[in-house]
Amino acid sequence: MSAGLTALSTGFQGFARYLGGLLGADAYTKYLEHHRASGHQEPPLTEREFWRDRTDRQDANPQGRCC
Repeated sequence: MSAGLTALSTGFQGFARYLGGLLGADAYTKYLEHHRASGHQEPPLTEREFWRDRTDRQDANPQGRCC
């Protein structure tokens, strides 16, 4: 029974990561990884600044999105 619950939990976590990726929930993490890998000298945006900037850019340049 425990192995079944572990497999179910692992499957659910994988699905949640996949769904989060589709919805853009991991965008800030990807931004930080890119920022580090690119060797920027300035500090990265805070998470709040990142989401504000992303929303402002989407509002200024609307593209094919549902909402």
